Amino acid sequence: MFVAASSRCFSDESFEVSCERLTDLEFDKIEIWMSEESDHLKPSEVVTSPEEFYSRFRETTRLTPIAFCLENDIKPAEFKSLCKAAKMLRIAQITIPASPLGTPFNTEIDRLKALLEIASRDGIRLSIKTKTGQLTEDPRTATELCQSVKGLGLTLDPSYYTCGPFSNTSYDLVFPYVCHIHLRDSTTDQIQVPVGLGEIDYSRLISMLERQDYHQFLSVELLPELLKDTDRALELRKLRMLLESVVI
Repeated sequence: MFVAASSRCFSDESFEVSCERLTDLEFDKIEIWMSEESDHLKPSEVVTSPEEFYSRFRETTRLTPIAFCLENDIKPAEFKSLCKAAKMLRIAQITIPASPLGTPFNTEIDRLKALLEIASRDGIRLSIKTKTGQLTEDPRTATELCQSVKGLGLTLDPSYYTCGPFSNTSYDLVFPYVCHIHLRDSTTDQIQVPVGLGEIDYSRLISMLERQDYHQFLSVELLPELLKDTDRALELRKLRMLLESVVI
């Protein structure tokens, strides 16, 4: 397993600045986070011209890109262009959000099958994030989606199973479908707390992943809007060192 960091850790700044910050903190791998609702980096900037984004990224940083993560849904035509950008950057993992709670199960299946077919053409793994408010907030529904869409994976964010409506429910059943990880420290009533003050059992998490022969990335994803007066650089350093010590 390898430790990376999401550009979302600095999504309150420009994408270029986030790359610089993560480099200064001694990360060498980056997950590229995008949202149409943020000035950080919009998917439309990438899909309009994959070639231009490729050049922009290479001119910005020497960080190794390991994944794309979308905060919002994306249309198949745009997703095809995004996969082109991923292929140019040698990215083999894309995370998309699951549909909101209340979305008919079959409607979600059809959406995911269409996107998975596009991703598979370029040899890219497609996963949906486990998150409160979306169909994946229930571990059972998350696994059922993967069982219904063969080849679909999960991006496990244990914070939402630690702090959420299913906090008292075991989520061990999702591990066979996990192909990416988002990490921060959390408690049962706070989605993000300083590293070491939360209830995320990193050792057990790594152990469960090892049982599934998981050899992918552990991506640190702090939420800037919840940092308040917390020293962000210190939190990132602590979590990077903690994960590296557990993996080693």
